[in-house]
Amino acid sequence: MEKLRVLLVCGSGASSGFMAANMRKAASKAGLEIDIKARSESEIDNYIDEIDALMVGPHLGYILDDIDEYTQGYDVKVILMKPEYYSSLNGEKAIEHLMEEIKK
Repeated sequence: MEKLRVLLVCGSGASSGFMAANMRKAASKAGLEIDIKARSESEIDNYIDEIDALMVGPHLGYILDDIDEYTQGYDVKVILMKPEYYSSLNGEKAIEHLMEEIKK
């Protein structure tokens, strides 16, 4: 499998930045090749053609319809992160969820 390219988005990019760092550590520990970037949701359009998966902060569930417009024509898996791991910035649980969704 090629390196998986993931973009995490939250409102400003701050909390997703911490989550991305924890996910990178967890992926490395698990021996997974994953490139994880964190940005503000306003930057999705800038990265949509460079990613395989888009993980959205649970507090941004209301923008999923808008995200469908961004991803139209692109093979990007959109994943709404779960509050259970997002609130504690649990990178291992986030990686588990990512990998489950990618395999679907």
